[in-house]
Amino acid sequence: MSGHSKWHSIKHKKAKEDAKRGNIFGKLTRNIIVAVREGGGGDPRDNIALANAIAKAKEYNMPQSNIERAIKRGTGEIEGENYESIIYEGYGPGGIALIIEIMTENRNRTASDIRNILSRYNGTLGESGSVSWQFERKGVIIVGKEDVKNEEEFMLNMIDAGAEDIDEDDEEYEIKTSPADFTKVRETLVKNNIKIKSSEIVFVPKTTIKLSKDEGIKALRLIDVLDEHDDVQNVNTNLEITDELLNAGET
Repeated sequence: MSGHSKWHSIKHKKAKEDAKRGNIFGKLTRNIIVAVREGGGGDPRDNIALANAIAKAKEYNMPQSNIERAIKRGTGEIEGENYESIIYEGYGPGGIALIIEIMTENRNRTASDIRNILSRYNGTLGESGSVSWQFERKGVIIVGKEDVKNEEEFMLNMIDAGAEDIDEDDEEYEIKTSPADFTKVRETLVKNNIKIKSSEIVFVPKTTIKLSKDEGIKALRLIDVLDEHDDVQNVNTNLEITDELLNAGET
């Protein structure tokens, strides 16, 4: 499995731990509210963005009552903050590209926060379009191998459902899809009783950049700090993340 995907999987495991303390629920709530407002209403059958947001919330064991309350906040049945989605582009240590997906009720405050974090950790904010050309929007779904009884049948089912690429390591499969086929692939996995570890539509780098150990550790630190910000939904990067770099970053 690619280094980028290893990082995605590790972030998911960390977020799972955060979910036990409720820290991740605020981000998931925002995701649902914005999906309702921007995606076409509070019925997931008619709003693919909302269906995906609910599926992601359930992956983190977010209570159904929280999900329903977030939908009502999105439709206006319950008063709440007026969140908007924003994408910031920038650079990190060693010139790596960053796409930072934001959901915020205060654009000016968030812009200032992100600019300060980047400045503090050897990064800079770029203009719109400065790095996005280096990425493609893709659905990324990670499943464990323990639920796959027949690998050949699994591969064929995924390709038939619209999977573009299937990568693997010793424990997991990573399935890439177009955004249009993301939901269909996800539904096929559920139908076949294959547990989904994580699934979301993200910016995947077309190529990656390998940094020195020291620069790589600085880059991981910046990504981690950005990811911890309440308004940040996703941090996407073209940093090549090796096992060596991940291990060094944990020490």
